[in-house]
Order: sequence, then C-alpha cells, then structure tokens
Amino acid sequence: MTTKQRFSLGMSKRPSRSADQPYPPFWEDVAELRVLRTAERDWERLIGWRAELGKKGWRLLQVSAEEGEIVAVFGRTKSELLNR
Repeated sequence: MTTKQRFSLGMSKRPSRSADQPYPPFWEDVAELRVLRTAERDWERLIGWRAELGKKGWRLLQVSAEEGEIVAVFGRTKSELLNR
C-alpha cells in the first residue's frame, strides 16, 4: 500500500492511543465498536468482509497504519442499535 493510498483511505501513521484502544474513550459512550487489526498485505483481501459489515449497519470510523499493521475501527451508534 502506498502513502497516496493510505491518505485516500483516511489512514494515518500516527501512533495509536493505546495498543488495546485505538479510539477516543468517549466513542464507547455513543457507539458499539469493533476493532480490526490485520497486516497491510491482507487489508485488500478483506474487502468482502468489510462490505458485509457495511450492509449490517457498521460504519468504518477510523483507519490507521501502525508498524506494518492496519487498525480499523468500525462502529454503530447506540441509537441505531435501539431502533433495530
């Protein structure tokens, strides 16, 4: 994955907030979250899985690259969950 591709996907090279929680703590107050960690070489192969998450109401909130690993945060707001 090139630097240009990273920026077009909204990715950054900044360090994560912590190894276990790559998103701000207040996100947990308003959404159900899922974190996907995968090698950069495997990110493109997961496109079908990511599309399926989208069909189920999950949104890709944040993507970052850390030491050869892609860290993606998906979420659904709690109000969306209550309306199901």
